[in-house]
Amino acid sequence: MLNKSSITNLVAIFIIIGSIYSPIYSENITTIGVFSLSGAITNWLAIHMLFEKVPLLYGSGVIPAHFEEFKRSIKRLIMEQFFTQENIERFLHQEEDSAQQLFNVEPLLDRIDYDTLFQHLIEAISESSFGSMLALVGGTDALEPLKEPFSLKIRRTLAEMATSKAFTEAIHEGINARQISGDLVNNIEDIVSKRLDELTPELVKQIIQGMIQKHLGWLVIWGGVFGGLIGLGFSLI
Repeated sequence: MLNKSSITNLVAIFIIIGSIYSPIYSENITTIGVFSLSGAITNWLAIHMLFEKVPLLYGSGVIPAHFEEFKRSIKRLIMEQFFTQENIERFLHQEEDSAQQLFNVEPLLDRIDYDTLFQHLIEAISESSFGSMLALVGGTDALEPLKEPFSLKIRRTLAEMATSKAFTEAIHEGINARQISGDLVNNIEDIVSKRLDELTPELVKQIIQGMIQKHLGWLVIWGGVFGGLIGLGFSLI
């Protein structure tokens, strides 16, 4: 399948061939075709030299020859522009705030065994100095009517504690976003370094080619167009 570069070169060649059979302005058309072809080929060669080493042409094969610099630049871009400790710390704080807003304590409160808590309370009272006094008023059975109010009170108290400012601050202190962000930065940097170490000059070349080469064809087209315009101007002098 013909690409932009090939089509541009073929058009320039057809212009040159056509000028041979043109009854008028043959020299002008030839000049336009030659300049257009030279502009297109020059730009095509420049693009080719980015990715491939051409013998006797100093500076060719720039990307494979400097792939270590590309790797360092990629790492620097990733770590300094995206995964900085400040960015990760800011993200963690945002996630903490979002989690706090979305946090629903009700399911946790539903899982608490309030009967067991009440039973432990009765046992504590029975084993304390109030145990003998409790026996005078009917023993532990006298406390049974308090089970429901006790459960509701404990539930309400826990809910208030879970939504209090002190509880939120305690969570922030416990999470320690700065330490976590520092550890994450180190882990991410290790992952990036190991992945970049796996890259070869050929793989770097393929990655960059895949990103930009299809767009570089326009350089060849414009090289042919401007070359032709320069040839037109030159032929009119």
